Parts: sequence; C-alpha cells; structure tokens
Amino acid sequence: MLSHERVWAAIDALASRHGMTASGLARKAGLDATSFNRSKRVSPEGRERWPSTESISKILKATGATLEDFLRLVEPTGSLRRSMIPLISMEEATSAKILNEDGTPTEGSGWDELEFPDFGQEKVFALEVTGDTLAPLYRDGDVLIVSPTASTRKGDRLVVCTTSGQILAKELKRRSAKTLEMTSLVKDQEDQVIPTEEIAWAARIMWARQ
Repeated sequence: MLSHERVWAAIDALASRHGMTASGLARKAGLDATSFNRSKRVSPEGRERWPSTESISKILKATGATLEDFLRLVEPTGSLRRSMIPLISMEEATSAKILNEDGTPTEGSGWDELEFPDFGQEKVFALEVTGDTLAPLYRDGDVLIVSPTASTRKGDRLVVCTTSGQILAKELKRRSAKTLEMTSLVKDQEDQVIPTEEIAWAARIMWARQ
C-alpha cells in the first residue's frame, strides 16, 4: 500500500543510496533543489503533499533505478505485491462498451493485461498512447497507469475522455459540480473548461512508462 510517509521515506532512501541528500537528488534530476524539502511535504494547513509522478520518474532516470527498485524502498519488508491490470488502447478507452460507469474496463471485454505493482484499494488500468494526440507530453507507445478512483487535487495530472470520444491529458486546475477546469501541459496551449455532462470519464495519472 502506498502511503505518504513511506513514499517520502523511499525518496530519502534513494538519495542516500546514491550518496546524496534529498536536495542533491532533486538537483541531479533537474528539479528545483527545494522540491523534496521536508517543509514541502506538508502544506501550512497540515495537508499531506505527495511528490508528482513526473518528479519520481525524473529521479529514477537520474539514478538509473527502476520503478520496482523504488517501490521496494517504499515497502522494504519485501511485501511488494503485483497484480495483472487491464491494458487498453486509446481507441478502446473511448468505447462505451468497454468501460464501466467508474471508468474501469468491463470484465470480459477482451483487453490485454499488464503486470504492475499493486496500488492497494485504488482501481487502476493501463492506457497505451497511440498516435500523436497527447504529444509532445506523451508519445506513441507510452503507457499511462491511471486511476478513476484516486482522489485528486489541484496540480494533479489527469486523463479525461469526453462524450465525443476525445482524450485529453492535462493538469487539474479546479473541479466543481458543473465543470472541470484543466491547465494545458504544453506551452502556448490555452486552458480548457469542460462541462461535467461532457465528461465520459476522468482518471488521475498515477505513473507514466515512457
């Protein structure tokens, strides 16, 4: 189970393993040196702040560690569980017949499967990017691990499928009962406001395999 305390402890452990402080690891990964400071891990109001999947991806690339290496630091007792999760293409994800109301693939739909570390109670599936719809952020062949049940907050990256069949990957700006406000992750693209009734499903990006 991924907990706030253990994820941050894993970042500290990864830094220590490579002879660095958390700040040094952030700099090596091309991040702001204060990204992993302890003061950044909890908001002034006491709300837990989680490192972004992009930040984790960058520190793994900088150190040469794999996702499994990192997750074993999260769960050092060897209790890391793996499970088979649905793997679907973007074309399949837009089909009303393949998804449940909560956005997870329906049983018996004929999708492929991918072995991945267990996210505990969160429902997740793998979305394979096809074409250049999400370029340059995500390219053809990239795999996004997404969860329609994970809690979201401002700054999280989401995949949104509209009722017209369009799939978007943007950053959450604000969510209300009537709209979903998204900030583009690509320079020079405008923010987008999507009415709730035009959203087929939305899922938080938990991990990106690029």
